[in-house]
Amino acid sequence: MRILILGGALFLGRHIVDAALARGHEITLFNRGQRNPELFPEVEKLRGNRDGDLSALAGRRWDAVIDTCGYVPRIVRDSTSLLADSVGHYTFISSISVYSDLSMPGVDENGSPGTLEDPTVEEITGETYGPLKVLCEQAVEEELPGRALLIRPGLIVGPHDPSDRFTYWPHRIAEGGEVVTPEPRNLPTQFIDVRDLAEWTVRMVEDRRSGAFNATGPESPLPLHELMQICRKVSESNASFNWLDGQWLKEHDADPNSFCFWWIAPDDTAYVSAFEVDCAKAAAAGLTFRPVEETVRSTLEWDRTRPHAYELKHGLKPEREAELLREWRASHPA
Repeated sequence: MRILILGGALFLGRHIVDAALARGHEITLFNRGQRNPELFPEVEKLRGNRDGDLSALAGRRWDAVIDTCGYVPRIVRDSTSLLADSVGHYTFISSISVYSDLSMPGVDENGSPGTLEDPTVEEITGETYGPLKVLCEQAVEEELPGRALLIRPGLIVGPHDPSDRFTYWPHRIAEGGEVVTPEPRNLPTQFIDVRDLAEWTVRMVEDRRSGAFNATGPESPLPLHELMQICRKVSESNASFNWLDGQWLKEHDADPNSFCFWWIAPDDTAYVSAFEVDCAKAAAAGLTFRPVEETVRSTLEWDRTRPHAYELKHGLKPEREAELLREWRASHPA
């Protein structure tokens, strides 16, 4: 197939390119060329800007499009409108954040979508991100009815993750010593290895599947404390875990959300089950999950290729972690 990928230079996009090339597809990338321009010298690269300069796409035809970088409905509609008569199939990478009510476990693709009071808002914040994705999905479906595949991942993890939201844990635990971890330790975790998501996405495109699919894992529920133990085992670390009360951490300016992606404040009732969504539909469509140990190992191997002085974008700084432990022990004497 001839596949156009909007983006393709960063995290999920680059893994989709890898997966598509491995399956023998002919790839064209469209992006600004500002990030990782040296990647994929063997593929065609078209330069432009989705917000105002789509001229490089005009007059071309592809079998399918995979949109990895659509966040603003107006911009997504510009792309879909231009390409509607030039492609047979359009895949949009959305998010499980589209759901407005994740207060109960098991939300499937029929969950209530988020809304915006002002649908013309384009600023992307924690509050607008999900509803904007909803509007992007609507734009894709309106422009390509019956030809749109909407993939809704949860936390995407693995090599080349720019957020460090998952990478922090294998990295920190591999360092050893006393690790601050938030209670409750039985927090459900959901995440998907970027390579599993990429390979499945390409197969779904090949099959010209349409409709919405939640896409996160792992296959079996994984409590936070089990993930921590896997990180310790894989890294052969001597780390010990200090399970501190989540509310206490928040009150001491260490909101668990700042270093533990899966921690949801108990009073945030609309999202308390955000990491227990139903992905049965995607599994029935062939989504599979590699062992968590493999994801942790690959993440660590990639992380170790980064400069020694690199500072993680997510997680507790060492001095702050030590300070929290001292404060906790002072207020909770044995």
